[in-house]
Amino acid sequence: MPRAAEPMTSAHLPVAAAIRSLRIRAGLSQRQLALRMSVPRTYVSKIENEKACPTLGSLERLAGALRVRVCDLLTTGRTTQDEIRELAQDEFISELMPYMTRLNGVQWMSVLTQVRELTAMTRRSS
Repeated sequence: MPRAAEPMTSAHLPVAAAIRSLRIRAGLSQRQLALRMSVPRTYVSKIENEKACPTLGSLERLAGALRVRVCDLLTTGRTTQDEIRELAQDEFISELMPYMTRLNGVQWMSVLTQVRELTAMTRRSS
């Protein structure tokens, strides 16, 4: 018996978050990115909101428009080191940094996860 297709989630389609992140980092609106790709703005919106899955050709055009490699679209676009640098700019977090070296890997990742959630809530409420 065939199984029902699972809905696409960010775990299945990391390209959506990567495209949004890279587009914002490049200072482009969805409309500007769409113009660079010669596609409707709604197509970019659908990809970023996981309503459409880009074809290989679209991934190539996206990469060209964002001036990145196709493989950069298949990741979140951020490394742990990027996140650490960004978080270290916060006054409170920078005070915690000397204590972070005392933590083991599990403790460190737990703290990082909590900080990510806190910063995500801050962005959503702003």
